[in-house]
Amino acid sequence: MKLIKRIFQILQITSAACLFIISAFLLLPRIPTLSPSPLSSFVPFACIGIGIGIGIVVLRRCYSRPAPVFLVDYSCFKPGSGRKCTYGVSESFVRRSQRFSPESEDFMRKIYLKSGLGDETYGPPFMFRADYEEARLESAVQEAREGIFSAVDSLLAKTAVHPRAIDVLVVTCGSFSPTPSLSSLIVNRYKLRPDVKAYDLSGMGCSSGVLSIDLAAKILRQSGNVHYALVVITENISLNWYFGDNRSMLVTNCIFRVGCAAVLLNNEAARRPAAKFELVRSLRTHHGADDRAYRAAFQEEDEKGNTGVALTKDLIRAAATSLREHIKILAPRVLPLSQLVSYACSALVSALSRGDVKPAVPDFTTCFEHICIHAGGKAVIEQVGRVLRLSDEATEPARMSLHRFGNTSSSLVFYELAYFEAKRRIERGDRVWMLAFGTGFKVGSLVWRSLRSSREQEEEDNPWNDCIHRELWL
Repeated sequence: MKLIKRIFQILQITSAACLFIISAFLLLPRIPTLSPSPLSSFVPFACIGIGIGIGIVVLRRCYSRPAPVFLVDYSCFKPGSGRKCTYGVSESFVRRSQRFSPESEDFMRKIYLKSGLGDETYGPPFMFRADYEEARLESAVQEAREGIFSAVDSLLAKTAVHPRAIDVLVVTCGSFSPTPSLSSLIVNRYKLRPDVKAYDLSGMGCSSGVLSIDLAAKILRQSGNVHYALVVITENISLNWYFGDNRSMLVTNCIFRVGCAAVLLNNEAARRPAAKFELVRSLRTHHGADDRAYRAAFQEEDEKGNTGVALTKDLIRAAATSLREHIKILAPRVLPLSQLVSYACSALVSALSRGDVKPAVPDFTTCFEHICIHAGGKAVIEQVGRVLRLSDEATEPARMSLHRFGNTSSSLVFYELAYFEAKRRIERGDRVWMLAFGTGFKVGSLVWRSLRSSREQEEEDNPWNDCIHRELWL
C-alpha cells in the first residue's frame, strides 16, 4: 500500500512537470518577437530544464517534509492501596531506620507538612517491610519492574499494539541505571524485535520525561522505516533515600514518590483517527553554563560520606531564570500576533527606560487551553505561576497532582494530563503545554493538539478514577 502511494505521488509530480513543458511549447510560438534571435532555439531546452527543476524541487520537498507524530495513548502506574505513603507510614519508617537525629526528624516533619503532599501518595516496596531493612539493588529492581511492567502492560492492552510492532524504545530513569539496562529489561520481558532501537537516559532529572518524548519524536520524524515508539518514563527511590543530617539533602526524602508513565507514539497518518494528540512543537534548552544553575540540585556526599541530592537555595532562582530564558525562545513560536505585538511594545518601553520598567509577561492562556507544569514542589509551582502570571485555575492540575501522587519526577506531567482527561476538560483541537525542568539545569516544552474530546472516551486505567469526584487538598 505504501509503495503504491509513493508511485502515485511520483506520477503526479512527473505529470505536473510534463504539463509545464508541453504548455511552454504550445505558448512559445504565439509570443510575438520583433526579430529572430540566435538564443530562441535554446528556449525549448530552457523550458525543459525549468520543468525538470520544478519537478525535482517539489519531489524533494514532498519527501523531506517531517512526518507527523501522534500520541496514540499513554498509561500511568498506580500502585495498590497497600503502598500508600501516609504521614504515619513515613514517620514510622524514619523512626524504624534509626538513622536520623531528633533534629533531622523534626525538620523532615515540618517539610512534609508544608510540602503540599497528601496522605495518598505511594512509596517503594522496601518502606513497607515489617522489620526495617536497608534497601538493596534487589529493592530497586523490584520497584522498577512493578512500575514499568504495570504501565506498559496497560498501554499495550488498550492500544492492541503487539510488542514486536515497536521500532523505537526510549527509557528514562534519572537515578537508577542497572546493568543490563532498563531498556534491556523491557526488551526481554516483551520479546521486542532484534532490530529495535533502544535508548536509555539517566541523570537527566525531572525534565527527562519531556526530553525523552522529544528524542523519540525526532527519530519518528526523520525516519521513514520506523513507526512505533514506546517511551517509558520512571524514577527510582529505593537506593536514593538520604540517611544523614544535611538539611538540604533531607528535602528529597519528603517530596519524591513512586510513579511511572508509558507513552506510545506513531508517525503514520492512518493512525490519526485513533490517536489522542498530535505533537505540534517541542523545545529543550540547557542552562548548565551558569554555575549556580548547574549546582542548584546536585548529587554529592555529605560530611559523613552519605550520598544524597542537595537542593540548594538557588534552585527556585535557577528555575525562574531558566524558565524566562526558555519562554523567550518558545513565545514567538506559539503566541498569537496580538500578544507578540503587545510584548514587543512592552520590551521596547523597558529598553527605553533602561530596565526601570520590566516588560510585560505574555498571556500564555491565549495560545494554550491546558498547561501541565512539572510539580517539583509547592514553592516551584508558586514560582512558575508568578513568572508566567498564571491563575490558580491554571496551576490547579499541578497542585492536585503533587497532593495526590507527590513528586514522581519526570512522569508527573502525564499524571497531570490524566487529571485533565478525568475532569473531561479536553476538547478536540485544544492545545496542551507540557512544561518540565530538572537538574543540569534543563527546561523542556511539548505542545500537543488534541485530536478528540475527553468526553468521548472512558479510561479504565486513569489513575484519577477513584478520587476525581472529590476535592483532595481543601
